[in-house]
Amino acid sequence: MTSPKRSSRLHPAVVFASIFVGIFLLHLPLLQLPYFWDEAGYYIPAARDLLGGSLIPHTTVSNAHPPLVLAWIALWWKFVGYAPVVTRSAMLVVAAFALLGVFRLAERVANTQVAIASTLCTALYPVFFAQSSLAQVDLAAAGLIFWGLCAYLEERPVAVAIWFSLAALAKETAILAPAGLVCWELFRLIAPQRFMPQSWKNFVATAVTGGPAEQSSTAASRILPLLIPMLPLALWYAYHYARTGYVFGNPEFFRYNVATTLNPLRFVLALGLRLWQVFGYMHLWVLTGGMLLVMMWPPVKDDGIERSRIPISVQMVFLVVVKVYVVAMALIGGAVLARYMLPAVPLVIIVGISTLRRRVRYWPAAVAVVALGFVAAWFWNPPYGFSPEDNLAYRDYIVLHQDGERFLEARYPMAHALTAWPASDELTQPWLGYTTRPVRVARIEDFSLEQVLSAAEFRSHFEVALVFSTKYEPVHPLLDRWAKWNDLKRRFFGFHRDLPPEAAARILGGRVVFKEEREGQWIAVIEMEPMQSVEDAGAVDSGSGLQARSSPPISRPRSAPHR
Repeated sequence: MTSPKRSSRLHPAVVFASIFVGIFLLHLPLLQLPYFWDEAGYYIPAARDLLGGSLIPHTTVSNAHPPLVLAWIALWWKFVGYAPVVTRSAMLVVAAFALLGVFRLAERVANTQVAIASTLCTALYPVFFAQSSLAQVDLAAAGLIFWGLCAYLEERPVAVAIWFSLAALAKETAILAPAGLVCWELFRLIAPQRFMPQSWKNFVATAVTGGPAEQSSTAASRILPLLIPMLPLALWYAYHYARTGYVFGNPEFFRYNVATTLNPLRFVLALGLRLWQVFGYMHLWVLTGGMLLVMMWPPVKDDGIERSRIPISVQMVFLVVVKVYVVAMALIGGAVLARYMLPAVPLVIIVGISTLRRRVRYWPAAVAVVALGFVAAWFWNPPYGFSPEDNLAYRDYIVLHQDGERFLEARYPMAHALTAWPASDELTQPWLGYTTRPVRVARIEDFSLEQVLSAAEFRSHFEVALVFSTKYEPVHPLLDRWAKWNDLKRRFFGFHRDLPPEAAARILGGRVVFKEEREGQWIAVIEMEPMQSVEDAGAVDSGSGLQARSSPPISRPRSAPHR
């Protein structure tokens, strides 16, 4: 299938230690930050429940994610202690292991030079960098997939089964990688023999097998390890069903991520977004555009010998994984989040770096330009809506909420506060790191005109409001004047516009007493003006749009690009 295995000149332990020290130092200013968005809303509460002995979350609504990463976090808490710095350090170990997988894979299919450059660029890629210290599961699943791909290319069936099984237990969507490779193996069996003119058969045989077509018995021995990961995932779902009565997460989670996404027009739109995330997002276009440009140049020769490329058969394997993720993640997933594509992007980076090395004599300079572009995207937000967790905008969000919620807690310690998720969790759960004690809240879904008007009808139920940007808003958004695109975003991707603090204050009948802004995000505290007559603040009317914080909601807004 591939070229002969290359022996590593660098010991894996040395590579891992070097990677971990490097990313730990880069993330050092971020390790003390409180938990962000989905961390606070699901993963940290679920890990705390697991630490208490429950595989199924009970302090938050279960979405049926397998528990491997949560168990890793809980293990660190048990032996080191519960604190954000412990959690983020534990995730950096996972990130370093994932990057070691990138290194091993790139070294296996190319050489050590390409491996070092690919690992560096992957570590600096904004989405990977931001996710490296966040307590979420996508990066861990991606890292285990890289190890599984390396074992697959080296034809080590036991390792293939183990790595892909662990990946599926990190996140259920990781099963897409072995499932895609099963389809690829079946295609390899029939493609050179059927449906093609004779003139194509030799090329296809080289592309799909790296040589003559192999016997079906050999293919079967490669397919079986790829099927095994479905067993532990099925067992997990069976256990989840036995405990909760549903398989794929709570009904609202399933509706949001699957049932409402099966629309042909939405699929086409999401497919375009996924392709952008894999080939152009967060300055990735610097690498892919450079790769396409240098493809027009002849390969560089060293001592009369052309520099090698990644074998076509391996590139086809990479393409299979990228394609299956692009298509599947366009079909499902209520929020088109870039982190879902982490199993695919490093494969594009490896191929891009290998192409630069093959066709540019001074290719390290080109790699340096790519790396600088990635670092710039840590701080430079794109001219369109995106998820703050894709670069250091998530730090801006956390700092804003720390400042706003500390102000609210200090000045209005006994007040009922109107707010939206995830600030509702941040205020009521001090162990998330934002407040020192719980604050009583009434919750609305967001700060759109409709929600704020609904809250204004029941203003006697709160004395203060904590309003904030529930999504990133650029100063001059791209395509903002295209009304049809805004309508499509509202229809398929939950797009809405948050009212500015001053407008929300006028509607609610209050005044802004605190406001802070950072790079397209903001937070404000609104103090309600005294009312002439105050209604009895009893139980919140169920039709008001307000939700009491006595139990966790089943539907929470997500930070989704282009919402």
